[in-house]
Amino acid sequence: MKQTLDDESIHGLVGYRIQRSKETMLEARLMIKEGYLNGAINRLYYACYYIVNALLIKNGISAQTHGGVKQMLGLHFVVTNKIPPKISNIYSTLFEKRHSSDYDDFVFYDLETVEKLYSQASEFLETVEKLLVK
Repeated sequence: MKQTLDDESIHGLVGYRIQRSKETMLEARLMIKEGYLNGAINRLYYACYYIVNALLIKNGISAQTHGGVKQMLGLHFVVTNKIPPKISNIYSTLFEKRHSSDYDDFVFYDLETVEKLYSQASEFLETVEKLLVK
């Protein structure tokens, strides 16, 4: 059964997802500092996932899976030129690297790679957040 949210609930849920995104970026920074680089990849992906969820919720778009969230982002925001493909590719990269680091054996990321991904994730979050405040 599909649940319909009122405007106040949507606003609250969007705010919550944005906050979770920001907290998760802080978690990623701590994990990088402590040398938990694969864990940091996970947190970077989820920081982006939470803010994409906020964007979808705000726009009345639902997705049931991580792949569905990625697909809806592309369909509703990249194809329509609201998000540049270069920025969308950051999400796709994190999607793939998170899956690999969580589920594949003997996958280890180095500090240089993770720092670069941290910077890219920050850029992604800034871009999406601009769409959320419109």
